[in-house]
Amino acid sequence: MEQFAVYGHAIVAMAATAVFGLLVNPFTALAKMNKGQVAGATPSEDYGDRTYRFNRAYLNLTEIMGFFVAATLAAILAGADPSWVNWLASIFFVARIAHFFVHYAGIGPMNFGPRTLIFVVGWACCLILAAMAILAVL
Repeated sequence: MEQFAVYGHAIVAMAATAVFGLLVNPFTALAKMNKGQVAGATPSEDYGDRTYRFNRAYLNLTEIMGFFVAATLAAILAGADPSWVNWLASIFFVARIAHFFVHYAGIGPMNFGPRTLIFVVGWACCLILAAMAILAVL
């Protein structure tokens, strides 16, 4: 496992992203139940409703998490530059935390505000990680 030690930050970022998602999951269910909804229900689409934003922030995290893990693991297994992989994975993790709280707090407009910008930062990290994996193999 020593060959993966240089990717420590990226590995921690993947694990921390998973832990964050696992912690947010029951709180999302509690927020829905406090509104009288069952845990799996989808709140009505009202960006002014904090429960809706909480649920969307959680769902958005779960939607991109697979791409992040796939791109990061591919970059690690392909032997892409560890410093870049570590930075990009760490930036992704910080962006996801920021995205969640900006979304939950309702900061800015629903589209093309700070939430969108933060999402694009994380998305770009995934795209670059995947490109680095492909280039490292070619």
